[in-house]
Amino acid sequence: MNKRGILDMTTGPFFKKILIFSIPLMLTGVLQLVYNAADVMVVGRFAGSESLAAVGSTSSLINLIINLFIGLSTGAGVVTARHIGANSNERIHKSVHTAMAISVASGFAVGLFGFFMSGKFLQLMGTPDNVLPLATLYLKIYFLGAPGSLVYNFGASIVRATGDTKRPLFILGFTGLINVILNVILVVEFHFNVAGVAIATIVAQYISAILIVIRLTHIENACRLNLKKIRIYKNELKSIIKIGLPAGLQSSLFSFSNVLIQSTINTFGSVAMAGNTAAQNADAIIYTCTNAFSQAAMTFTSQNMGAKKYENLRKVYFTCLGFAFSLSIILGAVGILFPEEIIGIFTTEADVIQIGKQRLYIMMASYFLCSLMDVSGCHIRGMGKSLEPMIITLIGTCGLRILWLYTGFPLKPELWNIYISYPISWGITFIAFLICFFVYEKRIKKKNGDVKKAQTA
Repeated sequence: MNKRGILDMTTGPFFKKILIFSIPLMLTGVLQLVYNAADVMVVGRFAGSESLAAVGSTSSLINLIINLFIGLSTGAGVVTARHIGANSNERIHKSVHTAMAISVASGFAVGLFGFFMSGKFLQLMGTPDNVLPLATLYLKIYFLGAPGSLVYNFGASIVRATGDTKRPLFILGFTGLINVILNVILVVEFHFNVAGVAIATIVAQYISAILIVIRLTHIENACRLNLKKIRIYKNELKSIIKIGLPAGLQSSLFSFSNVLIQSTINTFGSVAMAGNTAAQNADAIIYTCTNAFSQAAMTFTSQNMGAKKYENLRKVYFTCLGFAFSLSIILGAVGILFPEEIIGIFTTEADVIQIGKQRLYIMMASYFLCSLMDVSGCHIRGMGKSLEPMIITLIGTCGLRILWLYTGFPLKPELWNIYISYPISWGITFIAFLICFFVYEKRIKKKNGDVKKAQTA
């Protein structure tokens, strides 16, 4: 940390600094997953497979609706990090206050839309009649917590832009514990079923939002938040939208393909939905852990772009790729060796475990491709290119999965043939991102060289 309490991401060596940044972020994600898994575990064990299916089948729809605005929070973090790298205190101040204004407005918009439209969307997804009422109830309550969720995500992205990934970890650790305690009380003791899980979640979300705002109002640098000065600054709004909107659209389009996949899984019945949900919580651990290096790639790259230290771009990229690849291989091996034990955490029903193992084997063996793809996309976004990753993801991931559902899957309409579309799309998208990186790096270095020549002429 420098004198302003900000991690200097523009000077090497990067190996240690990336670990310092990523490990708390990784632990934050794992904690969040553990608490989310606790939701699924409590419902699966104490309310049955239908309730488990109801909670699990909503995740892709939640992501579809909310990820557009989560993308804007990513844009806020990138813009803030770039201003930090450029030592522009005035623009840091404006980006922070613009970001928090967006978070409040978008939180209420998402909450209202999700509350009134969730039932209709679940029907369009072909949710079975025995699951639909529970899933609708869960979603309606969940979306009441959207303002808290988005305020936290925007606030956390700003805190992380300074290099501080520890405080978001402490906040989620505390609120996640509250979530688990409320789960047990509301579901096990009071038998609130899926409503209890949803209520526990939104309570934790609002507490997280309050705590991250308190942190921002006490931060000792230009990122300090003054509640009375929250407003939208036009230029910062444009910058955030330029980076964040394509990132959000990318996530939403990514989720759209997952909605179609979930809709296809729904046709196999509630037992298949429950098995998929249990395995999904397990393979999400790899994504969460390796995504910490994706966020590191984006933040480190953003600061170096702001500081005009373009020679560091490749060092940051390949260091993060190496970390993500190694960790995904290790965690994937654990999943392949102990599938029944992992699925058994979430359910005791034998048929659900057997279905969950189908997904687990395929995902665990190939998740390193997702990790490489994710780091690459975030690194390119940190370079200031957000539209291109969106287009590549639309074609390479979403397009291929949808194409597979209508071509490859009908040839062999079984669950494993749905899951195989994931590694195929990850691998192709990663190759496209890798090519883009070399092209953009060459352009940036050429442009920088031309500028230096002009300055010395």
